[in-house]
Order: sequence, then structure tokens, then C-alpha cells
Amino acid sequence: MVRNLETITLLLLLLLTMALISCDSKRVFEEHIPLEKGVWNVKNELKFSVAISDLLSRYNVYLNVRNGPEYPYSNIFMFMNTVFPDGHIARDTIELTLADYDGRWLGSGMGSVKFSRFLFQKNVQFKQAGTYHFSFEQAMRVHELNGIHDIGLRIEKQ
Repeated sequence: MVRNLETITLLLLLLLTMALISCDSKRVFEEHIPLEKGVWNVKNELKFSVAISDLLSRYNVYLNVRNGPEYPYSNIFMFMNTVFPDGHIARDTIELTLADYDGRWLGSGMGSVKFSRFLFQKNVQFKQAGTYHFSFEQAMRVHELNGIHDIGLRIEKQ
């Protein structure tokens, strides 16, 4: 009886894993960097490396933010640096809105920590094969930014 229960449990876990993987078949890359104690220091540059080989496909690039109720602002400004495979560097300033005009968090999630996904670039076609390096710096003009639990980058095929 115990052996049958173990077999059934293992099969259910396998099916659940396959279902979760197939539901996210567009994802090329997704990683989140947790920030210790929910504090993003101005000197803490968050870095992601993404290998791109398919130059024919089009991609959407998303930025993910998890923030808590202790975050004191309704938006967040970041600098995004992109280093292309050939060494060329691009720098963007990004503003993401985390709360509405009444101060209600726009993200999803149960409890006090909210998750927000922002479409940063749509229909991108990478021009160079190789590894792209993306880095993010908080640009809120404070040394320590409280209430940001993690920052993530997601790239998916259209």
C-alpha cells in the first residue's frame, strides 16, 4: 500500500512538473536576484547574463519587481546597462509604477509583498548572437532603498 502511494505521488509530481514547464514554453530566460533584507543599496549593481543564439525570432523583455509595504514610493527609477556581444554598451533610464494615485500597490500576490511584471521592450530582434549582459542600478537618489525584495529579468519569444 505504501509503495503504491509513493508511486502515485511520484507520478503526480512528474505530471505537475511537465504541466508547469509546458505552460511557460515561450520563456528563453528568467532570473530574479533577491536583495538582502529588502534593501537595494545604490552601489549594488544587479547583473544578468543571457545567451542569445536565435537571431530570427522576436522577443519581449520584461522587468520583474517584488516590493513590500515598507517601500516608501509609488514608483521606482532604475538605470539599465546592456553590454552587447560585440562590447557595445547602451544605457537606459527606466521608471516603473508600483502603486496607483491612491497608494494601492498594483502588483499581484497574497499578503503584503507584491509582484509586478513590466513589459520593457516588445518585439525585439537581437542583431548579434552571443551573451548579452544586463545590469540594473537603483536611481532613486537615496543610498539605501527599503522595500525592494528582488529584481528580475525575463525574456520570452513572441
